[in-house]
Amino acid sequence: MKAFSGAGLLFAAALTLAGCDNSPAVSAQNSVLSGKTMGTVWRVTVAGVPATRLPQLQEAISRQLSQDDQELSTWKPDSALSRFNQYRGTAPWPVSEGMADIVTMALRIGQKTDGAMDITVGPLVNLWGFGPVAAPEHTPDPQAIESAKALTGLQHLKVIQTSQGQALQKDLPGLYVDLSTMGEGYATDHLARLMESEGVTNYLVSVGGALLSRGQSAGGRPWRVAIQQPTDQEDVAQAVVDLQGHGISTSGDYRNYYELDGKRISHIIDPVTGRPIEHKLASATVIATTAMEADGWDTGLMVLGTEKAKALAIKQHLAVFLIIREGNKFVTWSSPLFKSFLVSQDH
Repeated sequence: MKAFSGAGLLFAAALTLAGCDNSPAVSAQNSVLSGKTMGTVWRVTVAGVPATRLPQLQEAISRQLSQDDQELSTWKPDSALSRFNQYRGTAPWPVSEGMADIVTMALRIGQKTDGAMDITVGPLVNLWGFGPVAAPEHTPDPQAIESAKALTGLQHLKVIQTSQGQALQKDLPGLYVDLSTMGEGYATDHLARLMESEGVTNYLVSVGGALLSRGQSAGGRPWRVAIQQPTDQEDVAQAVVDLQGHGISTSGDYRNYYELDGKRISHIIDPVTGRPIEHKLASATVIATTAMEADGWDTGLMVLGTEKAKALAIKQHLAVFLIIREGNKFVTWSSPLFKSFLVSQDH
């Protein structure tokens, strides 16, 4: 699966903010497990877990993430999603409950963003070189863009409940679904469920740019996450939030890009124009009940741009934090709901 949009844009502040507590908690320190999946990095930080359990926990995490990758990958021709994309019929195609859930959420957010968050934009993603196909040597011509756009559209995709279970149905045989915009959140939520099933109640889990927390870090401190400044520097905080048991995801245009014909090409594609975004919104961070929901909204807001993103955040009562380019500096905007999570902010 491709390297997702939010990778590296959030990082845990819990270790530095909670590391000096000497109170007698279940565990004096957090334990950190990490690895690679879906073209990005996963990280699980737990408190109160004996060191002897960590190898077994690492194995269970790797197994879960491998299952998710085998389901959602557009890079693996034998994944569940790839098989649906290769299918050229229009009859209902049976899928897992998890696949039905992520597509249902994507369609709902797509509708509320007027199509800005579009999981059928895969042909355009591939055309611009951000999928399994290599980047083009020159800017795609208008005809190629229109041809790719003709293969997209949320109206061509449905989730169907049948007597045998869930199914996806497309009325456009060549429809290509790309779930990478929500894949990190989907996998992060699965890691949270895995922790609960393993009896772990204090954790901060992440896949790429999507995170979710429960309980407290070592020493009884809250889990806190830093939103990175939109620069190439690593781990420079723009703001710090207390997740309060929620999921968070950030989408930005400043990590996954390349130069083409003298222009910077962002990996975030506007389904309306068929072209990479070019506005001044540098990143959008969303806090929601689940990491998957946050992961869907942040992409849609990035496509919309600053003013439309602000309006939608207010209308939908979303917890949103925007970083906007203004000349040679950055300015930030927080929705009213986001401010309740904010611990500190640097300008």
